[in-house]
Amino acid sequence: MASSFKKSNSERSKILQIAGTKPSLFNNQLLISTGVPSFDNILGGGVAVGSVVLIEEDSFGQYAKLFLQYFLAESVMTGQSLFLASAGIHPRNILKDLPQPLLDESHTDQETTDVQLDQMKIAWRYQNQNKFESNPTSVKFGHYYDLTQCMSEELIEKVDTTLVDVNQLIDDSQIQDFDEKKEAELSVYEKLLQTIQETIVKGKFGTQDKPEKRNILRIALQSVGSPLWSDLSLSDVKNSYAEMDITLPRFLIALRFLLRSAFAVAMITVPSHIFHDPDFGRRIERLSDTVIQLESFADSKKSGNPLYKDYHGLLNIKQLPKLNSFKCQMPDVTDWAFKVRRKKLVIEKLHLPPDLSVSASRPEDHPAILSSTGMGCSSSGRKNLEF
Repeated sequence: MASSFKKSNSERSKILQIAGTKPSLFNNQLLISTGVPSFDNILGGGVAVGSVVLIEEDSFGQYAKLFLQYFLAESVMTGQSLFLASAGIHPRNILKDLPQPLLDESHTDQETTDVQLDQMKIAWRYQNQNKFESNPTSVKFGHYYDLTQCMSEELIEKVDTTLVDVNQLIDDSQIQDFDEKKEAELSVYEKLLQTIQETIVKGKFGTQDKPEKRNILRIALQSVGSPLWSDLSLSDVKNSYAEMDITLPRFLIALRFLLRSAFAVAMITVPSHIFHDPDFGRRIERLSDTVIQLESFADSKKSGNPLYKDYHGLLNIKQLPKLNSFKCQMPDVTDWAFKVRRKKLVIEKLHLPPDLSVSASRPEDHPAILSSTGMGCSSSGRKNLEF
């Protein structure tokens, strides 16, 4: 008996059309670009709206800062709202160093070549069919940038930005009593969380809000968990990091709770190499949706290895989100490396050359190995051979 169920047109119209977004091909989740097209491909097309991206910083933090700048630059190019909080560097100085966008499409690289090859593989019978755009807005999904030039201030001023200096939050919590000072240190993350919540409510980014024009809020937090995010006067106290062991996980839990009911995405950089307890780092990773670790070759033993001479570091995928599905969408390979050219950041598959050294020999070159395994036809082997 044929079923009378038919998919109504109202269900198709539920796909939101927001500037700088597109639905995922795997789970129909709304995605935004990280600003690096090759990084978007690794994550399955982009970053899911309502999720937290955790980037574990390299030893010097320069490459993690570069990823954050691409994330912020894409916010400016798509007209999405921006929330930036930092302690080591003033947020205004971070915005001044955003890379200049390449508005002309004349540049060619490996990424654009791959896209052209994929388009050539489309069957000819589909080329004359009606085209349905997944992102019908006039804003492009993903841009290319020039690291040698900075973005103009006039372009940045057009975007709704909220800048938070974490040092100012700490200065506002100056209390002389020691016990009350510990509570003030705990309130730094709480004040930041309260500011994020106020921004979501004020901008009507909640899923239950009905603004005239829906937009996305990009939240960028730099070096969360570093000593700059706390009062340094407590560094000489025994178990001074015990407070951070409580506040940072609570902050991530509350942040994910806010993002799940809002059109917002958070990218957080964490100096995980300074955490003394490895269990604490793993707990932070479990409280995030996407976890990427950056391993720089600077001041590392791998810098002298000729196998990595063409790269500046490794990009390790530790965790990918499981949204609207039972398992995450994994890329075809897990070994990735990044390099910074003169004008751009490139993420490529780690291609290692074959081992053609003299020491690499075949098993048949060692008769002792064959005789010990019983695979030779010598007298010392097995008498009864089964073929």
